[in-house]
Amino acid sequence: MINPSLKTLINLAKVQAVIARRFDRLNMHGIGFTEFVILYLLQQSEEGKARRIDLADKIGITASGITRMLLPMEKIGLVTREANERDARVSYVVLTPAGKQLFTDAEKTANALALEIIPAKESKDITSLTNILAKLGGNIT
Repeated sequence: MINPSLKTLINLAKVQAVIARRFDRLNMHGIGFTEFVILYLLQQSEEGKARRIDLADKIGITASGITRMLLPMEKIGLVTREANERDARVSYVVLTPAGKQLFTDAEKTANALALEIIPAKESKDITSLTNILAKLGGNIT
């Protein structure tokens, strides 16, 4: 018999799959859910830029994984690279004006999808769930 913690994690994995499928509708904007999250993080960051390693950490992927994610975004002009003047080993990802516009457009779709998944009337439960997810390693506020 599996314990309640394992049941919770199994349910969490299923919910993640359901969310990923529902957010496939972001494809109408030419991006997927992870690209949307990258644009969101950059839009929220100081000066619209962040270190690659910080983005990778916030999303929960490896440094090489974030590089693979960013390459097509760079090619279509959503983000660009910026070198650090003081440390050549550090580079930043910078949100471009095109990336800002696409985020603004996609944000409307993403908000509507989120409300389909979690209706506003459930908002009091969201705080508890957000706190639990933060304890499990979630870090996007």
